[in-house]
Amino acid sequence: MYLATARQDAPPPPEAGKGRRVPGTVLALGTVSLVTDISSEMVTAVLPLYFVLGLGLSPLQFGFLDGLFNGATALVRLLGGHAADRGGRHKRVAGIGYALSTCSRLALLLAGGATAGIAAALAADRIGKGIRTAPRDALISLSSPPDALGRAFGVHRAMDTTGALLGPLAAFALLWATADAYDAVFVVSFCAGLLGVLLLVVCVPGHPAAPSSPPTSGLRTVFGVLRDTTFRRILYAAALLGAATIGDAFIYLLLQRRLDVAVSWFPLLPLGAAAVYLLLALPVGRIADRVGRRLPFLYGHGALLIAYVLLLGPVAGPYLLVGVLLLLGVFYAATDGVLMALAGPVLPVARRASGLALLQTGQAVARLVAAAGFGAAWTFWGPRPALVAAAFALAVALAGAWAHLPHTEVPRTKLPRTEVPRTERDVS
Repeated sequence: MYLATARQDAPPPPEAGKGRRVPGTVLALGTVSLVTDISSEMVTAVLPLYFVLGLGLSPLQFGFLDGLFNGATALVRLLGGHAADRGGRHKRVAGIGYALSTCSRLALLLAGGATAGIAAALAADRIGKGIRTAPRDALISLSSPPDALGRAFGVHRAMDTTGALLGPLAAFALLWATADAYDAVFVVSFCAGLLGVLLLVVCVPGHPAAPSSPPTSGLRTVFGVLRDTTFRRILYAAALLGAATIGDAFIYLLLQRRLDVAVSWFPLLPLGAAAVYLLLALPVGRIADRVGRRLPFLYGHGALLIAYVLLLGPVAGPYLLVGVLLLLGVFYAATDGVLMALAGPVLPVARRASGLALLQTGQAVARLVAAAGFGAAWTFWGPRPALVAAAFALAVALAGAWAHLPHTEVPRTKLPRTEVPRTERDVS
């Protein structure tokens, strides 16, 4: 089952026998994301430690910067989605985003210890991510049948998370081998990012299987998808939940404080959540294709709420560590790709990248508010009262999203069963 009826201009679903295969475009994009995530997560894994413990920033300053870097992508996400929809230039626009993120690694190297230079480099990295994400997800959506989008996004997110798992390991190994030389991390990260760009150019087809959309005029056309009531309700629910999501970096910092994790081991904390995400992304995607994508998305946020409660409770030691990282991995497995699969069939082909960009922008802006708000609450109230407020906010947001997300779904068995265009090669 999947949300809403398939649009008349959407790519036709496959025959029953072909629904079990993953399009080659999805596998190619997954490989690009795997390599690119090794590059990005090498840097991301050490940033909370570097900012808060190395540069001495307060939680308020770190929360503002972390939220700003994610929220600053709002406009470029819309621009990237709009540019990709003009003539079906999804690969080209995604390539620009990947290249910009790769160049930001060199900027980090040149910035040295200057906070302003590091902030500018990180902003460039987030802008690059903002440009590429919607065109990449649109390529996945347009290359896959609507009733198998959960599986397609699950495969991609599993490969993407493999890179997220390997990145912190590489950063940890480099810091251990070079006596905390961050420059070495930045150099290796740049080389991995460059490889990802080359793989995109060589391996990813230039056009999706669906017909290319005609050129559109004006960025205001991006907001035309808001006329669809179903998509609008999905956007509102995602933004509401995003406004109560404090971000991984704060969760890892809270774990570090509760468990007194040694500084040298801090970059390894994301590995637990990434491993769970890797194992569950595909199974959860397949379940979402069968039972509907609304409930997995909501239950994933429920897992995040339980993680907040664990951090507030008396549980300590390895039980707390394993529990929080397990729940965080479940949260991402049930929400990241599932949300894109939830919204994809609702959007017309000609506005697929634009609509996904608008959805991602809503989340990014909401998480900017959440990160800055939680950082301020931590600074003025302390970590525990701030987390209590965050847990309460997430519980309220979950109740609102439960009531707001559309309930109407169409059984997969009622979908038309025509062949996928032969321009797309399926890979077992």
